[in-house]
Amino acid sequence: MIRDAATLIAAGLATEGSLAVLDQVGARYAVAIPPAMQALIQDPADPIGLQFIPHPDELLLAPGEDPDPIGDDALSPVPGIVHRYADRALLKPLLVCPVYCRFCFRREHVGPGGGVLTDAQLEAAYAWLRAHPSIREVILTGGDPLMLSPRRLAAILAALSAIPHIELLRIHTRVPVADPARVTPALADALACETPVWMVVHANHAREFTPDAAAALRRIGAAGVPLLGQSVLLRGVNDSADALEALFRAMLRARVKPYYLHQLDPAPGTARFQVPIPEGQAILASLRGRVTGLAWPTYVLDIPGGHGKVPIGPGYLDPDGAVRDPAGQRHVLAREPRAE
Repeated sequence: MIRDAATLIAAGLATEGSLAVLDQVGARYAVAIPPAMQALIQDPADPIGLQFIPHPDELLLAPGEDPDPIGDDALSPVPGIVHRYADRALLKPLLVCPVYCRFCFRREHVGPGGGVLTDAQLEAAYAWLRAHPSIREVILTGGDPLMLSPRRLAAILAALSAIPHIELLRIHTRVPVADPARVTPALADALACETPVWMVVHANHAREFTPDAAAALRRIGAAGVPLLGQSVLLRGVNDSADALEALFRAMLRARVKPYYLHQLDPAPGTARFQVPIPEGQAILASLRGRVTGLAWPTYVLDIPGGHGKVPIGPGYLDPDGAVRDPAGQRHVLAREPRAE
């Protein structure tokens, strides 16, 4: 496991001359690259290396960047809970991840320190959820919930499942691709509960779907958990039609339905990954008709300040009522006859 500049250098993923500045980066933002991800890095500047190897530019603050870019802190009524939408809430039982992405929007909070909720804090979170019957869905995130022990994860799912008005549980994770060895039979068994559980897997490049990752995902799927995929549009990682097509097709081969393609959140030190929205729209538009609709995610922007996600994908309906086909040709729709 790579956790600092010295082990990066020893692995040949950074130069001796970068030790001092990478130590500064590592002192501010957590570093961890598990063996499964390290094995995929062919070069520090390749699409896998860019995601996980710390870079001096992380110490630069660009205009508009914010330590809490989507307003989690202001929307947290009790520790571990974030309530942004009327019918759902986040529960963050810990802040540990199997790998630390260099573009993470929670990079100011996550890290090996853990941020694990105590039993008392978990009980307070459950009490808050019980007191809000409008909450129908709880999304376990963090950190990465699959870094919990199977016993702890099963206990949390059971406690949530026991709340009558909660109809759906969702887990956001990178574990199946970043550290697939953690997906043991015991972990898969822990996902079984009365309330339906869905899992959203974060991956940004087709090469992340290794045979081991595919096996981990099959194990989760065999436990009856539907799998969705979410990705972030990232400069140098997946900012082309070919790269996104390969990613979405790799997801489908692994029985993962592409769900969200996120516009990068403006977290500190992440400007090098930024892709302008019009460019993202054009890339997605070029895939319409080229890939199956099953491979089509919703391109979303999380409005800074905690105002929620909105779709920002390409549009096909012109103001005059004409529609454009995937090739860009305009078509005027015949008005439907009115019902008498």
